[in-house]
Amino acid sequence: MKTLFLVQFLLYIAALASQVTDYAPKTNVECPDLSTAPLIRSFSPQNQTLHPAEVGYVATRRNTVIPAAWADWIGDGSSLGYNLASFNSSLFPNIGFAIPGGGLRAAQYGAAVLQALDARNSSAKAAGTGGLLQVASYITGLSGGSWVTGSLLFNNWPTVDDLVFGNGQDLSGWLLDLPFATPDGDNVLSDLNQAFFGSVLWSIIAKDSQGIDTSITDPWSRMISYHFLNQTSRQNFFTNDTGHGAGQLWSDIPLIPAYQNHSVPFPIIVADSRPTGSNLTTVLPLDSVVYEITPLELASYDPFLSTGMNLTYAGTHLSAGRSPTGSSCVTGFDQAGFIMGSSASLFNQILDFAHNTISQFSQNDGNALLYLLNRQLTDVRTRADDVANWPNPFQGQRTDVFQDANATWLELIDGASNQENVPYGPLLVKARNLDVIVTVEGSADDPINNWPNGSSPIQTSLRQFQFLQETHKSFPPIPTTPQDFIDTGVNARPTFFGCDPGATDDFPLVIYLPNAPPISGSDPVTNTATFQLSYTLLHTRLFFNQVHTNIISGFTPNSNNPDSNWGKCLQCAAFDRARSKVTPPIQRSTLCLQCFKQYCFDPANPPSKAELPNRKLIFVDPDPQGLSKIELLFSDNKFKFIGGLIGLVAFIALLSIGL
Repeated sequence: MKTLFLVQFLLYIAALASQVTDYAPKTNVECPDLSTAPLIRSFSPQNQTLHPAEVGYVATRRNTVIPAAWADWIGDGSSLGYNLASFNSSLFPNIGFAIPGGGLRAAQYGAAVLQALDARNSSAKAAGTGGLLQVASYITGLSGGSWVTGSLLFNNWPTVDDLVFGNGQDLSGWLLDLPFATPDGDNVLSDLNQAFFGSVLWSIIAKDSQGIDTSITDPWSRMISYHFLNQTSRQNFFTNDTGHGAGQLWSDIPLIPAYQNHSVPFPIIVADSRPTGSNLTTVLPLDSVVYEITPLELASYDPFLSTGMNLTYAGTHLSAGRSPTGSSCVTGFDQAGFIMGSSASLFNQILDFAHNTISQFSQNDGNALLYLLNRQLTDVRTRADDVANWPNPFQGQRTDVFQDANATWLELIDGASNQENVPYGPLLVKARNLDVIVTVEGSADDPINNWPNGSSPIQTSLRQFQFLQETHKSFPPIPTTPQDFIDTGVNARPTFFGCDPGATDDFPLVIYLPNAPPISGSDPVTNTATFQLSYTLLHTRLFFNQVHTNIISGFTPNSNNPDSNWGKCLQCAAFDRARSKVTPPIQRSTLCLQCFKQYCFDPANPPSKAELPNRKLIFVDPDPQGLSKIELLFSDNKFKFIGGLIGLVAFIALLSIGL
């Protein structure tokens, strides 16, 4: 089966042979017959509908893949105190993963957590945590979380270790030791950096040549593609031997073998939108429209829009659902890199045109991005330079409440711009009816030590309460302030929120897995800055090891020891909502009661951070001198070094003889 999967993927990759100019959309494409294939799908907030192909995919996965995955993970249920045979598979909980933003830190944390919950990982499987990923129906990503989601998909859902570190065959790894903005080092004018910039700009010029406005998000998107899509290796990084992800479309995900086999959760990417023409450079208000991008459509389930658009034809200006020309559409706009770049387009708050500066990034990275933008501005037409520019397909929709009903363009920006850094929104949509949300919380809310403090779930809970009660499920009870998250310790240990809903409550159970200091008391290496654009190979490996250990360990109160029951406790939480779907409901088992007592958040009896002794908060660089770079240099040039050393020894010997 694995060999067949590899063959399918290699055939898929061969079909993607491309060049960097394939980043350009195709214009003047004949639109579909709108009488039979409308480009716009509208629904009311009170009567939501999902895209029929999404419904079909999720149903097929639930019916043909997930039941066996549950049996593989929890066996017959007896280890938890249940009898799996007494549950119809249609009653199994509907589970989704949410992977938040935070640049390369969030991408690495998200990938490392998925590895620790993947049945294909032997240590995760042995710990009882490996298997949760296989029973999920949905996965959402935002900003850095979209990078790991997209990378998994466009590399055919491999194991995380192969994806990130390469497998010596069809996967070259993420190459995070090559900085995003200056892969050849800090000298912007080096020959290799100039070759890289030239390739990036060539892609953007090709897009501009089709009459599509660009922005700084476009070079950013191309940089993302080099690391997270599937056509770049260390050997071809500075060449144009491949398209480096250009031409790979989000709407083509249904062609990927792993998707066709229903082996992956249904993917959704989240982006926020700045009201067009507002030029806002601050945090967005919570009533700004939030978009989701699936392989099928660009949509918003917010009550302000409640509309979706066929993603294949994204890039087409529509008014009242029709192209202005009546028959001319755009395809190829939904480049995978551009989707991930739109979700991570954070420049409106950090790009200062007046002073020609970009804050937050290191000086070298900022200088490189500004250099690229300045070259871009001399060569192509741009619109709003600090956002992702999308032709508006929703012009004329919901004119009474939609913020951009009269705009011809949408300005999409980083999905955390309204301070919802965890992409909960799509998983709370009532029509999807999720029972459990696994929060892979890699945020860096703490400005000093870069740990999460609950800011995102607090904002999500507030937004749902203020604006989304018609359309989205409520959020379960959580600490009400970031300081409460810290004081209770739930920002630094696994926690289950919403364990015991009342008869009228509709909130899901949230499994919260935050990036946290090692339970062992070791120095942390995972709380890095959001704007760090490179990692040595050693740091990445230690980062993954530390996250993996934390996630498979759970926690033991007042101790630095792992919880030997954690794997079963995680299984209890994931399966718990199935009990209430049985008539009459099945009582929670003794083991699961014990687990819930330890891991559930009870607002009436909150835990304390004092239960987490000896946790170190301050980041310690595990590779301060970049020693792994020296090792890599030797590895890549070992024969040259050895030859040189032999020559030196021979030369010294000759000198000795001569003397």
